[in-house]
Amino acid sequence: MATFLGSESPWTGGKRSSRNIIAKITHSQIAGQGFSRGTQLPEALLQERDKRAKWHGIPELLQKLHESSHPNSDLSHTHSVLKELSSLLSMEAMSFVTEDRKSAQESTFPNTYTFDLFGGVDGPLLFMSVSLVPAVNDDLVKDCLSVLYNCCICTEGVTKSLAARDDFVLFLFTLMTNKKTFLQTATLIEDILGVKKDMIQLEGIPNLSGLVQSFDQQQLANFCRILSVTISEPDVRNDDKHTLLAKNAQQKRNASPSRAEVNQVTLLNIPGFIERLCKLATRKVSEATGASNFLQELEDWYTWLDNALVLDALMQMATEEAEHSSTESSDESSMATSPLRHRLPQSMKIVHEIMYKVEVLYVLCVLLMGRQRNQVHKMLAEFRLIPGLNNLFDKLIWRKYTSSDHVVHGQNENCDCSPEISFKIQFLRLLQSFSDHHENKYLLLNSQELNELSAISLKANIPEVEALVNTDRSLVCDGKKGLLTRLLAVMKREPPDSSFRFWQARAVESFLRGATSYADQMFLLKRGLLEHILFCIIDSGCKSRDVLQSYFDLLGELMKFNIDAFKRFNKYVSTDDKFQTFMTQINSSLVDSNMLVRCIVLSLDRFESQTEDVKVVEVLSECCLLSYMARVENRLSFLFRLVNVINVQTLTQENVSCLNTSLVVLMLARRRGKLPFYLNTLREKEYAEKYPGCLLNNFHNLLRFWQRHYLNKDKDSTCLENVSVLPLMQTFGTSTF
Repeated sequence: MATFLGSESPWTGGKRSSRNIIAKITHSQIAGQGFSRGTQLPEALLQERDKRAKWHGIPELLQKLHESSHPNSDLSHTHSVLKELSSLLSMEAMSFVTEDRKSAQESTFPNTYTFDLFGGVDGPLLFMSVSLVPAVNDDLVKDCLSVLYNCCICTEGVTKSLAARDDFVLFLFTLMTNKKTFLQTATLIEDILGVKKDMIQLEGIPNLSGLVQSFDQQQLANFCRILSVTISEPDVRNDDKHTLLAKNAQQKRNASPSRAEVNQVTLLNIPGFIERLCKLATRKVSEATGASNFLQELEDWYTWLDNALVLDALMQMATEEAEHSSTESSDESSMATSPLRHRLPQSMKIVHEIMYKVEVLYVLCVLLMGRQRNQVHKMLAEFRLIPGLNNLFDKLIWRKYTSSDHVVHGQNENCDCSPEISFKIQFLRLLQSFSDHHENKYLLLNSQELNELSAISLKANIPEVEALVNTDRSLVCDGKKGLLTRLLAVMKREPPDSSFRFWQARAVESFLRGATSYADQMFLLKRGLLEHILFCIIDSGCKSRDVLQSYFDLLGELMKFNIDAFKRFNKYVSTDDKFQTFMTQINSSLVDSNMLVRCIVLSLDRFESQTEDVKVVEVLSECCLLSYMARVENRLSFLFRLVNVINVQTLTQENVSCLNTSLVVLMLARRRGKLPFYLNTLREKEYAEKYPGCLLNNFHNLLRFWQRHYLNKDKDSTCLENVSVLPLMQTFGTSTF
């Protein structure tokens, strides 16, 4: 039978090799067939060397394993050998896990190194290659998988070697059909795909649709850990490759969809896949005990349960114990009847469910940001994901305060924080992706809150937003508060430097992004959001640049074109000291605050055209922020620094907003016939700095890049025009500055 390893060398014949190594080497020179692994060395030589090298009999055990590597061998004897090997390796793997996954060294894990050196990995592969033969029992396959996984934990080279065998990786997926070997298989696949050079194509997995549909909910949640690797774009660590210039060049080279995008489509084509993920994300956890000591229990158990594998193994024990005492079932209610599950702390049950939800929310979030976003949005709304999460908010998602003073994690960054923190961050990222420039954002409210928006529009004598009118009220949140309102409440309670503030602000900002809605702004203003943001920026002592940037962006969306917001701002920033503190925060990093600067400039321009409105005139004359921006020298100061902080080679998705803001300033100047004055002032600044041409030449190059970058991207250009409410494409599309 064919195996992953090819056929055995014919001169070994599967029997104990000759004791004379010289004769073996001579024969190999004549026949052209040399040693393919260390276990082909004479047994006596291995035994003698074993004593000095302290191999613990591993080479001899591997010899026995290879000699019985065929379907007709005595599998019970083979299994006992494998178990002996497994015990030697598992101790080192557990040591690696409990030592915070330090870099594996040969001296640290000698058994694993010896096992790999003598071709030990090939043994388990041989047995799994014949595992479809009925005689091979599940326990043998599980031990093979455990041996491979233990080797992968301690030796990255083994993981990379397995990842390079595409046929083996695809074969592993076929083992997932067996519930008894599913957990070990899933964990091994996850590790292998994590180091695989090329992303696997899901459509190449035999009968993927049938495989996924056969999973129970627990298996599907575990499978999401694997899927997260297959649908996310690779995280390129080289900063140079994050620049827009490099990304544009890469897109030209790779015009076709990436493997991650193809895999996303493959998943969406699986019947019932999204619906089941929504059910997993929103299902409740049985709470049999009180929550008074929840946080302490959670921390204690997480310290011991370093990874999901150990926790899943214990939960599997609970399930298996239940199966012995009742009919086999995989739903949540049957798991709750397990005697072992009752003996587990309540916090452990909750952590187990949270770990599942983290992976599920991550997959949903990635799909929401993909090319099939509208299709995913439609399904998430239909399957009531948002109302379900709203019902879990107080009982599970934000049931207690959790300290989060770590750095802000990015989209693809590995996170070593607790499950509780990961869960909250994934939840907030999902809300951000769900609301961003999409009419379904109103599903985050309940019916009463939707009525409040309508009343705000009616009172202001403005038409309701079309998306609000078209919202299907049977799909909105239930209860006294919608999800957005609940989020605002916990946002105000977060400590100043908590990284949750960053994600919370991003989620709320995404609700406001797109075409400016006065009703949406007033809804949030009435709940004290502006005062909370100003407190965080001015009075809280917050030092986190990530948090401050998110609050500047949120403040810009909240205040844009809203005269009531500027009036509230002036009421809070009532002293010169507060105003100076606020401006110091803005000026300390324009990359972080330029979106707010853009909002102020645009709002000032609009208000100055509404001088017939008494309230507008009053605020214009009293608001310190508008008065500051009305002075030309201040706008020019911002313009100079915005152009000076970037160039074409350093433009990224993070700082390209500085270029867009500078264009808005110049466009408004052009509209008022002051563009020549602005450009001449920039030229004078060049000479004053003794760098003639540096500013205008840099800006000219930036403008040329901007034309190429945005004119070919309908979505990006439309979003930019919606944000600025200016015909930027028409103005700069053919500009020859």
